[in-house]
Amino acid sequence: MKSLLNEKALLIRIGIKRKGMYRMAMKLGYTHPLVVSISQELDHLLNRYQDKVS
Repeated sequence: MKSLLNEKALLIRIGIKRKGMYRMAMKLGYTHPLVVSISQELDHLLNRYQDKVS
């Protein structure tokens, strides 16, 4: 049960990070260092999620 809650929390964080990245990319452009940094953070969250479910 705890694992399922952790997975849900991680999915929520992924969604928030993805939306934030999109908003920043629309303002600053996809190659802006801040957007790239957020993208790397999102990659890390996605990798953690993938590790949990596989």
